[in-house]
Amino acid sequence: MERELELQIDDIAFGGKGVGRVEGKAVFVPFTIDRERVSARITREKKTFVEAELISVLEPSVERVPPPCPYFGRCGGCSYQHIRYEHQLHWKARQVAQALQRIGKFRDPPLRPIVPSPHDYEYRNRITVHAENGVIGFFRHDGHRLIDIERCLIAAPEVNEQLTAVRARWPRDGHYTLRAKTGPRVFSQTNDAVATHLADTIDGLIPPDASVLVDAYCGAGFFAKRLRHKFTRVIGLDWDIHAIAAAESNATSSESYFAGNVASQLREHLAQIQPDTAVVIVDPPATGLGPDVREALRRHPPATLLYVSCNPPTLARDLAELGPAFRLESVTPFDMFPQTAEIEVLAHLAKA
Repeated sequence: MERELELQIDDIAFGGKGVGRVEGKAVFVPFTIDRERVSARITREKKTFVEAELISVLEPSVERVPPPCPYFGRCGGCSYQHIRYEHQLHWKARQVAQALQRIGKFRDPPLRPIVPSPHDYEYRNRITVHAENGVIGFFRHDGHRLIDIERCLIAAPEVNEQLTAVRARWPRDGHYTLRAKTGPRVFSQTNDAVATHLADTIDGLIPPDASVLVDAYCGAGFFAKRLRHKFTRVIGLDWDIHAIAAAESNATSSESYFAGNVASQLREHLAQIQPDTAVVIVDPPATGLGPDVREALRRHPPATLLYVSCNPPTLARDLAELGPAFRLESVTPFDMFPQTAEIEVLAHLAKA
């Protein structure tokens, strides 16, 4: 049975929901900010936590700002438009630290300052919209119903031009990925400016004596192409044959790309190279590294491991699982996705 309650918000969890407590249980309320007092309606109750929807903000935070998007609060894309951008950065950095401490069991993780996005709106170089029964847009945050979207404020102007064109032609039901630039339709970083900062940071962490780069989950070679001048040999691994084909299309003689199972490919190549001059970059999906990949890295630890993650909890789990084979040197959050709850993180590890 639904019931209403008043509570103080003390935390913001990874995923974007504010957290209060009532009767010893954590209560998760979206679109709230720490130090706010709110009225909420319980929508789901479990033994250890409660989910609720916001009714009203009784005592607003000084960090609260008017969200500029008319769809905010209904659209499932953004979680933080009601929070001042600097405060978003504060909480994203804190959420990374919390994941490392709670899940990874790192008592004092070597966290570097979060790298902000130069643009907190109009930064996305692509979006995927859905069309169904004449409705064209994104799914609502509270379910699988579509909300009609005329313009996305976090998408680049070129992407919104494509959205206008798609809406004008009344497309068939389905999914449509709209991109700011033409090119191979393979995975690429969404925020060009922050992706450049990330690549530059990785560049600065490459040891001067490194000779071989293994880029696992390489896609079309975003990192490999930018770093190849530093190595005598570059090896790219990915399961996506189309991404590997794109990487091979402009490869130099020092580059080799392989499509297939990343774990088995990684194990095979690490066994053949000199680990003391090897750098491995891993950029897995949100599920993180599989057990076979972690085992390959533990069995053949490279001198430098650079782990790019879009999911702090699975990153923290994997760093703990890599165990005594590596020493965690630094962790740097990047705000690749302003206004959303997503966080990009770079972990720098050295062979123990």
